[in-house]
Amino acid sequence: MELPPNAPCDTERARAHLAPFSTMTDGELRDAKQLVGLARACDPDADPDRLAAGLFVAESVNVIDRALTAGCVPFAVLTDARWERAAAPLLQRIRAVAPDAPVVVAPADEVRAITGYRETRGPLAAFHRPAEPSLDTLLAEAHRVAVLEDVTNYTNIGAIFRSAAALNVDAVLLTPRCHDPLFRRASRVSMGTVFQVPWARIGTGDDWTRDGLPLLHDAGFTTVALALSDDSVSIADPRLKAADKLALVLGTEGDGLGNGTIAACDLTARIPMAHGVDSLNVAAASAVAFWETRWEG
Repeated sequence: MELPPNAPCDTERARAHLAPFSTMTDGELRDAKQLVGLARACDPDADPDRLAAGLFVAESVNVIDRALTAGCVPFAVLTDARWERAAAPLLQRIRAVAPDAPVVVAPADEVRAITGYRETRGPLAAFHRPAEPSLDTLLAEAHRVAVLEDVTNYTNIGAIFRSAAALNVDAVLLTPRCHDPLFRRASRVSMGTVFQVPWARIGTGDDWTRDGLPLLHDAGFTTVALALSDDSVSIADPRLKAADKLALVLGTEGDGLGNGTIAACDLTARIPMAHGVDSLNVAAASAVAFWETRWEG
């Protein structure tokens, strides 16, 4: 194990820095009260509120590299010794940008014991959560945005971000009940694109459309609900691609969008299906929709 050059190498502090990988849940990594305790355990003499913005865990060389490139600041690193050689340039980069972040290299069985993960796909790095971009700024500068309504499957969230990055979507907006795109599985599935595509929360309370849709309309967006409906237009309808500012609203797997959301959007669109298939997985549907409505201005 390595600790910063001037840090006391005592077991308690080492264990504290490993807590994001072991004893803390995703929710606790965003809980300011929990993080005060972690900050004090890491260094009793430092500011107890220094972790108040939260932490997240990234997995794999590719994801960690993109988090670093986006300006995220490392808190600690844990890697299976098997990955050390391949990750050497990345670990060197982390040491350069965050010399106070402990780097722990351990045998595979110890990493499993610490994390509870049967297998990891590269190094694990805990980062300080970055500040969320201004929603107003995102809307002012964007031409294509995706709105995820209550999507709670981390694999789908990650896949949607990957498609958004590849197909030139300017931002992803998340309703209050949508899960965290910085969760380890979501960021890994996204291949780190959650650090490349700007995202922000939209709406408040149980009905995000009440204050969220007016924000989109005021910013000049045509809002399009992707849903199966008798009055749906084809996703290939020329009006959609011609729109200067378009917000595609995608619903959760299975239930889809709420009826109130569909009614409140300007248009409803569907992807034409063959062979009796009624719909695609939301991640696959997002890729089709992003491609068909891509902005080429």
